[in-house]
Amino acid sequence: MLLPIVHYNDPVLRKKGDKIAAYDAALARLADDMVETMHQSAGIGLAAQQIGRTIQLCVVDLREAEADYTWLLDGTRPPKELIMPLTLVNPTVVAERDPTATAEEGCLSFPGIRGDVARPERITARYQDVQGHPHTLVCTGLLSRCVQHEVDHLNGVLFIDRMDKTTIARLQPELKALKKQTREAATARKRSGQQEPRTNPA
Repeated sequence: MLLPIVHYNDPVLRKKGDKIAAYDAALARLADDMVETMHQSAGIGLAAQQIGRTIQLCVVDLREAEADYTWLLDGTRPPKELIMPLTLVNPTVVAERDPTATAEEGCLSFPGIRGDVARPERITARYQDVQGHPHTLVCTGLLSRCVQHEVDHLNGVLFIDRMDKTTIARLQPELKALKKQTREAATARKRSGQQEPRTNPA
């Protein structure tokens, strides 16, 4: 099922997600819906806040990406076709400070807006899958960047927060326009009696 994607400046994007405790069919369905929504929107990652849910859940799929990256999942290197799309529940990230890399990022919650972001090149992510099994992912390149971007979302951090002042200044007209669109859409929903996206994990 396709889910509506929340856009900047919706307050839910600034909320830290609650830790997930129930690894049940509802969680698995939500993860599948998020993957479907991500694919439909031509994205490579999607976090729960982006569909209006304040929980620690995100999905990543780089099978179609041409960029180079490396990965070790639980100490092995299975084919990416077997491990993706990745569903990360309650993820934590430990990043190596050096080296860092700067690359252009986009975000489904910021349609049409892109900018350079500096991030650590190599990370270790620990998380559970939808069955609750723990995993450790060590990765570099685009996979590292994508995981960091989505885990930031789960903690209420947006990619614009990590851009330098020059980049933010260049993007200000687009950000202001998107803020206005989001505000007008929220007003229209209220007038029509539509419910706001749910933010509870149930």
